[in-house]
Amino acid sequence: MPSAIASTRSARLGLRATPEQETVLRRAAEVAHKSLTDFILDAAYQAAEQTLLDQRLFMVSGSQYQALLDMLDRPESDNPGLAHLFSRQPVWAGK
Repeated sequence: MPSAIASTRSARLGLRATPEQETVLRRAAEVAHKSLTDFILDAAYQAAEQTLLDQRLFMVSGSQYQALLDMLDRPESDNPGLAHLFSRQPVWAGK
């Protein structure tokens, strides 16, 4: 979460947790050297961003959809840079 957001917080969120959940969250916040609020906000923000990035449904206009279909229907073209990339041995394969 950007640090600029932390200094301009104005929205209030509330939540309820079991005593066990609170204990785990407090311990984790201590380990991370964060306040409980910062720890929960950071974790929730990261989870929210990932959820939004994982969306697979995109709403587009009819013309945008047609442009995408046209692009997918085009014949493939040579891409020397991509060919070079795939010809290289990956670093994890060793030498």
